[in-house]
Amino acid sequence: MNNTFLAIDIGSSNITAVIAKHDLENNINILGTGIQKSGGINKGLIINIEEASKAIKDAVSVAKRTTTELIDTTVVSISGSYSKSIRSSGSVNVPNGLITETEINQVMQMALYNATIVPEYEVVHVVPIFFKVDDSVEVDNPLNMNGSRLEVSVYIVTAKRTALTNIKSALKTSGIEVVKFVLDSYASALAVLDDQQKKFGAVVINLGSTTTEFVYFKGNSIIFNGFIPVGSNHITNDLSVMLHTPPTAAEKIKLEYGSLLRNYSPNNELGVTKVKIPRIGDEESISEVALDYIQTIIHARVEEVLVLVKNKLKKSGHLDNTGSGIVITGGMSSLDGIKKLAEKIYEGIPISVSNPKNIKNGFMSFDEANMATIVGLLLYSLGSNKSYQLDSSKKLLKPLKKDRIMEPKISVVENVSEKPAAQQQYVKEEIQIKSNSAILTPLIRDKKKGVSKFWNKVSEWF
Repeated sequence: MNNTFLAIDIGSSNITAVIAKHDLENNINILGTGIQKSGGINKGLIINIEEASKAIKDAVSVAKRTTTELIDTTVVSISGSYSKSIRSSGSVNVPNGLITETEINQVMQMALYNATIVPEYEVVHVVPIFFKVDDSVEVDNPLNMNGSRLEVSVYIVTAKRTALTNIKSALKTSGIEVVKFVLDSYASALAVLDDQQKKFGAVVINLGSTTTEFVYFKGNSIIFNGFIPVGSNHITNDLSVMLHTPPTAAEKIKLEYGSLLRNYSPNNELGVTKVKIPRIGDEESISEVALDYIQTIIHARVEEVLVLVKNKLKKSGHLDNTGSGIVITGGMSSLDGIKKLAEKIYEGIPISVSNPKNIKNGFMSFDEANMATIVGLLLYSLGSNKSYQLDSSKKLLKPLKKDRIMEPKISVVENVSEKPAAQQQYVKEEIQIKSNSAILTPLIRDKKKGVSKFWNKVSEWF
């Protein structure tokens, strides 16, 4: 296991870079963090190499300011927008009767060899759904078991080669040549699910700024993943178009008055029923808009996203198998009332809204919903997924040893006093607009409450 690694979450809203180190006890020590507003990225795809390269380079540079450690491995998130997933299986003989990591690697490679990979796609993950030893019951980890034959059923995630090449090109300006890719929704699942939820199976929906990624996760494996090119920025878009107001004002409306539950009818508890907003193209011209109308616009878009995810899960046949229910995370999950709306849409299925596992450190807050992917990348690098699998370089990824640690402890190398002032300004970045008395002024009505040879051949190909 490499000691020092760089994790980069390439999002459509922000680029987040974190440098961390493993110690001998499998703890994660945060050495540096950097966050920059994204550029040249839309719906998970790089659309401008130059802008994307600059944003990534700036985020990595900020993260490197507080450490001189040499980076061994770089792990980068990829969007499901350009991914395809398939299932496959493989089997090998166990010559010595004892299953070692060699046989596990061989059977995983055999399953990959047996799969039909679309030519313009590259492998990102080969995750075992289950192993079998001598046609016995399904097992999670066959290591050190006795048998003469080992079988595996796997879930293979592939991604479009051109999209991965564009990411590699964008990373080169930061001096990053060797990269491991991790599916965004897989990382999110590692970040928000506990062992009980993994055991019984759960769907994780990551509501991002321009995309919605979702994955059905059970045991230690992905069972199904999907993608919808709609996110919270589409709410801003809708408000801007429907209210004829600039995007900056629409964003502020969303952040200040976005709610699926709040009562905006006359004589409501807030005493506010309308807001003043500027007109697009003529910001000196002010109009009044009812807050319940704004709520209707937001409600329609959020409902659409949740219904689209439901339809894809239903089509896949996994909607009724979510033993632990559905977990919602990502930036849009903080919208007031989203849990109740999801409960109505996914009738009878338990719904929870979760933030990722907390990593205390002196640089930035990791326990926020929009940090799910970056936290998942850190946990993936640690090996806390607890299953053997092949990574994007087709090498065997080993899980944490259970006799050494049960749950990954997370600690920090903290030196707040020496942290540059420039670092502090990236702790949290939100869209803001300057205060303007003509924008969004509430109209108050009532102030109340503010096989050896064959195998040798195969191994040569990989």
